[in-house]
Amino acid sequence: MERLKKEIYSWTLVIIVVLILRAVFVEAYVIPTGSMENTLLIGDALLVNRFIYGVKFPYTQLQMIPGRMPKRGEIIVFKYPFENRDFVKRCVAVEGDTVKIVNKILYVNGRPVDEPYKIHRDVRILPGYMNDGPNYQKNWENARFADLYGIYIRDNFGPVVVPKDCVFAMGDNRDNSMDSRFWGPLHKKYLKGKPLFIYFSFNPGREASNLWDILQFWRWKALRLNRIGKII
Repeated sequence: MERLKKEIYSWTLVIIVVLILRAVFVEAYVIPTGSMENTLLIGDALLVNRFIYGVKFPYTQLQMIPGRMPKRGEIIVFKYPFENRDFVKRCVAVEGDTVKIVNKILYVNGRPVDEPYKIHRDVRILPGYMNDGPNYQKNWENARFADLYGIYIRDNFGPVVVPKDCVFAMGDNRDNSMDSRFWGPLHKKYLKGKPLFIYFSFNPGREASNLWDILQFWRWKALRLNRIGKII
């Protein structure tokens, strides 16, 4: 009986430590959609550094230890502001930057951004809508673009100015990404971390809408061993 108590005590400590590490320092994340192709593929399993943007109290958005803001070009993991889901995108602009997209080309502060990682799979160029002054910026900040303009601001957008304590996030697969073009600036309180490397990768054969779609290993098409260990 005494030995059993010691075993239970030891495993309890291990579980507590693992939960603390997961909640504060590192977390696993599996890519469910193609919005970051070809940088990250559906089925890539990432180890995420949760410390870099600040340590939050477990399972809350209250910050315990402050961190830095993302830099332009960094890949970030964050809680989607409007659903209980985690997203992964690229930070393309930071607080105070002016963002504009002209015929699929991203401009930050008036200069085109060199983006060798981005892809476009739709040859169409959607027209966008004219910037109508203060209402345009206000509607964007209030996440109204998806309702007002739908997909039409995908290829021609802005200009808008990224608000204080926010970043502009976009997927590398620009024609297939629901991002800051549609739902507005991303506030720092939603940041969860920065991917470190791919620790496992498989081809599930389709996009995943939930964890169960990912865990159906009998439907996997292949393991991608050549992607394991890739630094993000």
